[in-house]
Amino acid sequence: METIFSKSLGVDGIGGKSGGKSECKLGDFLPENLLRQEPVGLPQLSELEVMRHYKALSDRNFCIEKGFYPLGSCTMKYNPKVNELLASLEGFTNLHPLQSDEDSQGALELMYNLQEKLKYITGMDAITLQPAAGAHGELTGMMIIKKYFEVKGETNRKKVIVPDSAHGTNPASAKMCGFDIVEVKSNSKGQVDVEALKELIDGDVAAIMMTNPNTLGIFEESVLEISDLMHKNGSLLYYDGANFNAIMGWTNPALMGFDVVHLNLHKTFATPHGGGGPGAGPVGVVEKLKDFLPSPIIEKQGGKYVRNYNITHSIGKVRSFYGNFGVLVRAYAYILMMGNNLKLASADAVLNANYIKEKLKGAYDLPYDEPCMHEFVLSGEKQHHQGVSTLGIAKRLMDSNYHPPTVYFPLIVHEAIMIEPTESESKAVLDGFIETMLKIAKEIEENPEEVLKSPQTTPIKKVDETLAARHPDLTYKN
Repeated sequence: METIFSKSLGVDGIGGKSGGKSECKLGDFLPENLLRQEPVGLPQLSELEVMRHYKALSDRNFCIEKGFYPLGSCTMKYNPKVNELLASLEGFTNLHPLQSDEDSQGALELMYNLQEKLKYITGMDAITLQPAAGAHGELTGMMIIKKYFEVKGETNRKKVIVPDSAHGTNPASAKMCGFDIVEVKSNSKGQVDVEALKELIDGDVAAIMMTNPNTLGIFEESVLEISDLMHKNGSLLYYDGANFNAIMGWTNPALMGFDVVHLNLHKTFATPHGGGGPGAGPVGVVEKLKDFLPSPIIEKQGGKYVRNYNITHSIGKVRSFYGNFGVLVRAYAYILMMGNNLKLASADAVLNANYIKEKLKGAYDLPYDEPCMHEFVLSGEKQHHQGVSTLGIAKRLMDSNYHPPTVYFPLIVHEAIMIEPTESESKAVLDGFIETMLKIAKEIEENPEEVLKSPQTTPIKKVDETLAARHPDLTYKN
């Protein structure tokens, strides 16, 4: 490689004399043993060929623009393209996070307004926009709860109660903060068993983490009783906002008695969700916890917007700078665009879920036959006994251009199939999905071997998963 470049690299452009009288060799900058001796042998392709290659790769990816995406508990709703345009405005993309408050008034105003709107929507008294995802919001909330009790001198509060239907990130986040996890069982209606909860409450309990509606898509009817029990014990309530899309405008965590809440902006508020992010998981708190929020908080002082770092008992920064700003822009645009129709979005999401549930509950087992909220959980137990597991059902769906629902979660439902249609889809799309699910159930009854061949129409056909897991081939060969 040195011989390839040394002849053409004079000192021009790197501070030396012009005219090519001197040569700059790669060996002057890199050790000889690191220099390639032979050309790398890259393929010679035209720009058109490269473009077609990457377009072909992108066509293999499933996205909501290509088909229905009923991924339960993830709220894969449509992301309005106008939000992408707004987030790409030059005034946002060219703004450096270290610029002064004076030079950042527009961005700070947007963040301040977003805080205020999220306060209104959740009923909380203060908001931080820093957390970069829902689980990060959980961690932030648990850090706030931990420091709150430390400042109060109640360091004995080491327990956090988590329902058996909870998202797996709940116990993980609490454990990362040093809490001991105590599981509370669900009752026959798929809700927290209040009598079992009473047996777990003692002076060492710091908080309970709840999702409402829960991960079965069922509203916790006893939430006010639970709130009363916890507060009388001096404990706090943490609200996992993963399922907030079901209740916007109808109720809020404050009315249920929660003290800390996180929201998934990349779910409820229609910002991009795939590829591992970026996301945003703002955390809201009641008045007595506002002095524990990460710093800075965006405030309005004397007609100007400022970053306030003077938070009395702040847990400190939980992310570089002030959060995933581009995601915040998108969420703010969505809230402005929707306005009072946020309430209608939740209503449609709940209606769509109940519609699908009622159509499918005869063909598939429904462990908790209750009115659902935004999502519901079927069981493929019957189909499993007929020779096709829930995973087989999911793969069969792929042949009809549907992304599979969440499978095998929550863990308290055997062969779980978790379906969340969101408010984005039309009745025609829902009917097509229902028809396909019913067809698969019938196929399993009549010819399960054919179902087990799926997927057959996807870029990668059915694979031997056991072999792939035990002997992964991670090397690309042309």
